[in-house]
Amino acid sequence: DQELDRFVCPLFMLQMMKFAWDNYKRYAWGKNELRPLTRNGHIGNMFGGLRGASIIDSLDTLYVMGLMDEYNEAKEWVQTSLDLNSNGEASLFEVNIRYVGGLLSAYYLTGEELFKNKVVELGEKLLPAFNTPTGIPRGVINLGSGTSWSWGWASAGSSILAEFGTLHLEFVHLTQLSNNPIYTEKVMNIRKLLNKIEKPHGLYPNFLSPVSGNWVQHHVSIGGLGDSFYEYLIKSYLMSDKTDEDAKTTYYNALEAIEANLVQKSPGGLTYMAEWRGGILDHKMGHLACFSGGMIGIGADDGAPEKRQHYLDLAAEITHTCHESYTPTKLGPEAFRFDSGAEATATRLSDRYYILRPEVIESYMYMWRLTHDPKYREWGWEAVEALEQHCRVDSGFSGIRDVYTTTVSHDNMQQSFFLSETLKYLYLLFSDDDLLPLEDWVFNTEAHPLPIIRTNCLQNEATQDKTL
Repeated sequence: DQELDRFVCPLFMLQMMKFAWDNYKRYAWGKNELRPLTRNGHIGNMFGGLRGASIIDSLDTLYVMGLMDEYNEAKEWVQTSLDLNSNGEASLFEVNIRYVGGLLSAYYLTGEELFKNKVVELGEKLLPAFNTPTGIPRGVINLGSGTSWSWGWASAGSSILAEFGTLHLEFVHLTQLSNNPIYTEKVMNIRKLLNKIEKPHGLYPNFLSPVSGNWVQHHVSIGGLGDSFYEYLIKSYLMSDKTDEDAKTTYYNALEAIEANLVQKSPGGLTYMAEWRGGILDHKMGHLACFSGGMIGIGADDGAPEKRQHYLDLAAEITHTCHESYTPTKLGPEAFRFDSGAEATATRLSDRYYILRPEVIESYMYMWRLTHDPKYREWGWEAVEALEQHCRVDSGFSGIRDVYTTTVSHDNMQQSFFLSETLKYLYLLFSDDDLLPLEDWVFNTEAHPLPIIRTNCLQNEATQDKTL
């Protein structure tokens, strides 16, 4: 049976990807995302005037799955139709993780110069966002004019921790490809400022003023607004071939503060990460925070040796909690609570939706790679069956509005991250460990694999260049 699973499960993910891709191609080609119920495309306003988010997000998934006809269609679209000269308000964060990450990954996997040229051109267009008194970038940029501003909803014109803290991996690789140190300088400047300013209880609040360089509110979350800042600390260390000691120190100090202030145990014995509002705990965990099981897992080896098992246990406990939130449809809500008798349950109607998010499955994949405990594949398969039963519609996959009812109402959106993250992590969960091995690749927060930068390889290349 296990031998059969090794072939059948990845093949099933491949078929899911092909179904999602074929319908995107048929009904929404060149648009950002597919609306599967109405069979049309969605552009939205997150990417300014950029198009084809689902194409860029799918390049590496298609290539890794060996769907070469589909990959070649995507590559041809990038060559003929990806127009970077766009006007409109683009999220610096979203453009970076999806477009920059997707193009970098496609280049490193295939060696196609097309992707390298496009990503360096796009990287240059993001630089004006850093023109602030502190060098902390603003959240929104017009890629055409270079004008940048903060999100209207962000507290007092502030920048958001998870946005300016989720640039490091991509910008270091932009420096590698362009031989221009400016990208690394920009992200190192962010880190220097964060190292310098005072952290309440060692915690990093979600809002920071790009003008004064001070925290704006004392709201701390490992879910939305905070999440990938922490992820990029440990991944920066790993991607540097474990030479970026500053990233390592910052990550373990932050994790210590998180454990001291946010990690809680519910009456039913579930470990979770609460949110912190000026010293008061909000006993809520977002689906987005469920990536943290995988994060703590991949960081377990490099902390204090006596804490290795502790970190692996904590990672397993959080992943277990997130699995517990996946009921009764076997899909999880956007946020779940641990108060008033709730145990990993969405108590508000507005938190009950599932938009094809990957974070729980992402942690299953990492925990499988780290422990080979078969329960992670069993849990992953539960999610596959639930996606097929509740989210698959005639013309693609759709999110659902309420995970607590089996008569589902669909939201009519096939998110680009479903193709980039959810299906890729499922495919990797059921594939051998030597497919994108963790000792060679680090995944950005959109699941785009980036190679670990080996200093000895770079030195060898420099020596070869001199010889030539």
